[in-house]
Amino acid sequence: MKPGKRDVKVNVLIQGDELDALQDISGYFTECFGLDDRIYNYKGVRPLGLYSWDFDCLIAGIEDALESTSPYLKLSPTAVRALSDLLIRIKALDAEAYPQKAGSWE
Repeated sequence: MKPGKRDVKVNVLIQGDELDALQDISGYFTECFGLDDRIYNYKGVRPLGLYSWDFDCLIAGIEDALESTSPYLKLSPTAVRALSDLLIRIKALDAEAYPQKAGSWE
């Protein structure tokens, strides 16, 4: 999807345990037009530019990973804590950048 002139790009810096845990579940973002590759290749040095559809996919993917009972996805307690913290931060940034859709994830 190509951003339009009214689409807002939000820069997010993800580092440390949050980045490691997010890269471990990057396969959950395959339906988001390259977001999985962007996350997998992301080094955490510069901010990652995200649009509203990226936030939607990240929120859904992280929630799905945290609720997953799949035997193939084993998240450590550190990864669960990091993903939970990242989810809260992503939701806050999403609500701040896109107030017209606030409350749609609650």
